[in-house]
Amino acid sequence: MDAIELLTDLALRPLHAAEALQPKLTRDLLNAHPHHDNSIAWQLWHAAREIDEQLSHLSGAEPVWTAQGFDERFGLGVSAHDLGYGHSPEAARAVVVDDAGLLVEHLRAVVEAQVAYLGGLEPGALDEIIDDRWDPPVSRGARLISISVDAAEHIGQAAYVAGMGPAAFEG
Repeated sequence: MDAIELLTDLALRPLHAAEALQPKLTRDLLNAHPHHDNSIAWQLWHAAREIDEQLSHLSGAEPVWTAQGFDERFGLGVSAHDLGYGHSPEAARAVVVDDAGLLVEHLRAVVEAQVAYLGGLEPGALDEIIDDRWDPPVSRGARLISISVDAAEHIGQAAYVAGMGPAAFEG
């Protein structure tokens, strides 16, 4: 396997985990807040949005969120580039989504864009420094790993909360 193939495999993992989780996600479970402001719906939405915004920055393409009309379909009233980073408790709780299918569809569209982007890269492009504000500076490859790992962590958080079941949210 070469580096692009490894990054492609990594990019697909959050989507596969979300697809496996989807059958368990009732409307009530999606929007429950188990002693925290970030619901499962918020976690899934944020995972897709953080991939989308960072990929848009790398590729120069319009984010999937607006290009494919997910901003209108979700109807959250957030700004075009809001990805949930730094949300106040009130803003996080305002992300209410009743349709697990829409959340997974959005994540799928973003991951497909990510895989297409990866497929167009030459291996040498992974070494290119894309952000010199850090020490050490961030390469394209490191950023792509970070994007996928962050998404996988948020899907994992959603799966953990879903595994608690509805009883964890009573009283």
